[in-house]
Amino acid sequence: MTSLFDPEPADGPPPVDPGAPLAVRMRPQSLDEVVGQQHLLGPRAPLRRLVEADEPMSLVLYGPPGTGKTTLAHVISLATQRSFVQLSALDSGVKEVRAVIADAKRELTHAGRRTVLFIDEVHRFSKTQQDSLLSAVEDRIVSLIAATTENPFFSVVSPLLSRSLVLALQSLDDEDVRTVLRRALTSERGLDGAVTLTAEAEEHLLRVAGGDARKALTALESGAGAARAAGSDVLDLATLETAVAQAAVRYDRSGDQHYDIASALIKSIRGSDVDAALHFLARMVEAGEDPRFIARRLVISASEDIGMADPTALLTAVAAADAVAFIGMPEGHFPLAHAVVHLATAPKSNAITTAMGESVADVRAGLAGPVPPGLRDAHYAGAKKLGHGGTYVYPHAHPDGVVPQQYPPDALVGRDYYRPTGRGVEAQIGARLAKLRAIVRRRS
Repeated sequence: MTSLFDPEPADGPPPVDPGAPLAVRMRPQSLDEVVGQQHLLGPRAPLRRLVEADEPMSLVLYGPPGTGKTTLAHVISLATQRSFVQLSALDSGVKEVRAVIADAKRELTHAGRRTVLFIDEVHRFSKTQQDSLLSAVEDRIVSLIAATTENPFFSVVSPLLSRSLVLALQSLDDEDVRTVLRRALTSERGLDGAVTLTAEAEEHLLRVAGGDARKALTALESGAGAARAAGSDVLDLATLETAVAQAAVRYDRSGDQHYDIASALIKSIRGSDVDAALHFLARMVEAGEDPRFIARRLVISASEDIGMADPTALLTAVAAADAVAFIGMPEGHFPLAHAVVHLATAPKSNAITTAMGESVADVRAGLAGPVPPGLRDAHYAGAKKLGHGGTYVYPHAHPDGVVPQQYPPDALVGRDYYRPTGRGVEAQIGARLAKLRAIVRRRS
């Protein structure tokens, strides 16, 4: 149990420990200093209204690491003039929770001041531990702020959720992280102008951070220390790489290299070189590429280059896209790698790509024609008088489920678009398709 802030003095927020980590020193001391999360902190947003009205409240803050959950808890405490107590679900139990509640009762009774109880990683609390908070939250003895990186509707007990406002924090974008870094470079609480940052080093910090402000500040502090130890007041890319032990992946996500690496990934999958494909995936991930972009490319590849040679490839690619959206990064690189391995090692076929290309080309060339009368919609009044559906033969009425019948327009009768390969599942499909076409196209 740690009380991180004493009551706010009359002349401003508490002093910052100059020996504290940079990420702690740069922690915002007011809502206006918080970067990002404007959906929660804008002029009429819910969190700002709650704080400025100083209303008793309990919150569950849900979002990826480094998006400001702990920061918001501190700022709320300062803005509302309340005591602030922090517990970590990793090393606290029911005993520690009850001790905080007892202290909060005394504080409320004798000093008339409420307590903000911040619990980090609340999803690690057991049901019993979470239940021990209910009465204190219900009676507003404490204002609970619970932080979690997991979906609270799965990881937090329903009674606690019903007593709390659930707020979803969004990952910071590059410009948000850039703002945090530049503020740290110049602020008296930060590096106070002791070092400057080259453009290349700044871009690398953005890639390393991946939307995590705390990670960005930690890397900046390490790099600044390395630069000063070398007697320099400029933090360049080489010094930063050495300090954070992560090589820069040199490509601009909005430039040619972005498309070159993506192309290399897909061509390596198409060429069945799983190791090269994993290499290019790793480069994209390490460069901070949007995982949704990678997932979309894999879904396309599953149909474009594999298709029915392995029908499960598309299922894996779509599942990987869903998994990335569900768990986020960095763990999302595992389902992406799962999909890359499946796609690269699967039998290949571009038969679907060729079939769709040829069919579209014929449509654009004007080879369409009227729908055969038997296939037209016959479910409305007067359709039979127009001859719609009269010649249609219902396939399910036949023992084999397949009957001779004209399906395409006259101009396209006998045209083969889909030509399966002899690879993978398509070898079986090819044999069946020949029989199907023979039956369907047989003239009675």
